[in-house]
Amino acid sequence: MRLHAVVMEGSVSNLEICNLAYTGKFEQLKKCILSDKTLATKTDQDHRTALHWACSAGHANIAQFLLDIGVEVNLKDDASWTPLHIAASAGREEIVRSLISKGAQLNSVNQNGCTPLHYAASKDRYEIALLLLENGADPNATDKLASTPLHRASAKGNYHLIQLLLKQSASTNIQDSEGNTPLHLACDEERVEAAKLLVEHGASIYIENKEEKTPLQVAKGGLGTLLKRIVEG
Repeated sequence: MRLHAVVMEGSVSNLEICNLAYTGKFEQLKKCILSDKTLATKTDQDHRTALHWACSAGHANIAQFLLDIGVEVNLKDDASWTPLHIAASAGREEIVRSLISKGAQLNSVNQNGCTPLHYAASKDRYEIALLLLENGADPNATDKLASTPLHRASAKGNYHLIQLLLKQSASTNIQDSEGNTPLHLACDEERVEAAKLLVEHGASIYIENKEEKTPLQVAKGGLGTLLKRIVEG
């Protein structure tokens, strides 16, 4: 079998070993790697390894095999995504566990400054967020736009994830590069339950963003009145 840069139809990679990892062809992949160990760490046109692609498609058996033979767990692709970023974003809980057990860096940042937790928070991956936080992920990590995972979860109205982040000491009043707090974003997107939860956990209704607007001024309909009532108790 030729393992050069043959781009197969419908393939994701210019490396056959990466395509095998993505399509879940475990036996074929194992055979290739056992005959040539260097294939396990070869990088393709996106600077991704077979492990990156196994994480993307959710093939836990392939990911585990690669980790067991000692593949570098924190290798970054051309956008600085680690296998853990990919697995967390794609919702691959079992693989996230395997990566963490092999020493994956929980607070590694990609080219946007995002940690795996940012993606778990925005995509409402509760179990994965819990795993990351329990193992030491920073709930207040800020990306290049100064957004935290709580900003992400609040903008999407991911209620249980917001609860989880607050329980793990996420700060409610961090301002992003636009001066918005998570509460600004929840109000702007009309996430009523999320906004109430944030205010109940100390989010200020009076912080101004760069447009000199408070969450109350951003809130639509009766939401502002509702939040004010909670604060005034």
